[in-house]
Amino acid sequence: MKIEILNTGTELLLGNTLNTHGGWFGKELFGMGLRVARQATVPDGDAIREAFEEIVDRADVLLITGGLGPTSDDLTREIVAETLGIELVQDEAAMRTLEVFFSARNKVMAEANLKQALVPVGADVLPNPNGTAPGLYLPPRINGRSNCAIFLLPGPPRELYPMFHEEVKPRIKALAGVENISDVLELKFTGIGESDFHQSIDAELAAIDGLEYGYCARIGEVDLRLIGKPEVIRFARDLAVDRFSGGLISEDGSSLEATVVRLLAEKSLKLASAESCTGGLIGSRITDVPGSSEVYTHGWITYSNEAKASQIGVDEALIAAHGAVSEEVAIAMAEGARKESGADIAISVTGIAGPGGGSPEKPIGTAWIALAAEGCGTSARRFFHPRNRLDFKESVSQSALDMIRRHLMKI
Repeated sequence: MKIEILNTGTELLLGNTLNTHGGWFGKELFGMGLRVARQATVPDGDAIREAFEEIVDRADVLLITGGLGPTSDDLTREIVAETLGIELVQDEAAMRTLEVFFSARNKVMAEANLKQALVPVGADVLPNPNGTAPGLYLPPRINGRSNCAIFLLPGPPRELYPMFHEEVKPRIKALAGVENISDVLELKFTGIGESDFHQSIDAELAAIDGLEYGYCARIGEVDLRLIGKPEVIRFARDLAVDRFSGGLISEDGSSLEATVVRLLAEKSLKLASAESCTGGLIGSRITDVPGSSEVYTHGWITYSNEAKASQIGVDEALIAAHGAVSEEVAIAMAEGARKESGADIAISVTGIAGPGGGSPEKPIGTAWIALAAEGCGTSARRFFHPRNRLDFKESVSQSALDMIRRHLMKI
């Protein structure tokens, strides 16, 4: 079944409102054994008509969001009805719902709201208990132009999502008749690039009958997506994990920071951090994870040399001799953070984010990361992430979290 999404609203293209509908629909439909074939976003006005005329002739199901409100730029129902040659009539049930909605709030219904009770002849009205704009379903039998089932849905997520679950999902299930739903497994890896997969196992994955696979690359991370029957996914999963076991973050979609928090909790260990070039990003990522308060004790942002010395006891002579971005200072930062916090493990980062401050010996993108752990001493590694300032911080935080993860996997 070819399902397409048409999001309407000038605000979505101006960047004032983040359009999250495509991703949300994708997940919901995949759980039903279906896929989104295409997604388009258009501004209010004639662009809706142009996109609708194109999509309705090729799609089996069309989900249109937005443009059902009372204002002059809410034209979706009018455009759809006009294009299909279907008359709009006032629906009494929709009108009563509007009256009850405003009465319950002790408000007078504006005349502009009356258009929200207009319904194409033969369409089903989809109740909206969370707003004034009812949804509409135009089944294929009333579509004189094509065999496309059309859903007109409100734009706000608080109205759209409940309506989809209650009214849209059952209708799409009936139209699709899908019985066998494929499984999906998402493996997250770090320290591995897409090219590594391509060179090592891509040909072997391609040879597995009944397997659909794909990659999604982010800074310092690659997701391997496996789709198919359970036995097919298990075979492909074992192949990937056997080849890249050291870089496997999770098999359930958990982030690197969530994996670190889980491992710390399982081993009843506490973590502290001392950050310079990342400006607190490591601590921020860790504390984004529910339950992090049980394992994360302290976080220092020692951006200046004075802060390194006064807050976590780094010897100023050490900084003068080796520079703030050095193995020696990174080690001193980690050991100082562990001593001051009493944590079992401390991670430290110091580096050159740019665009200035680099040298031939320490070019922009250089970072030193150190990990101090009870009973294991302190280790440090040099990393080189020559990126823009924000991506550099993300890359260094990724390397630091992975350093913690690898340490925890060994103990």
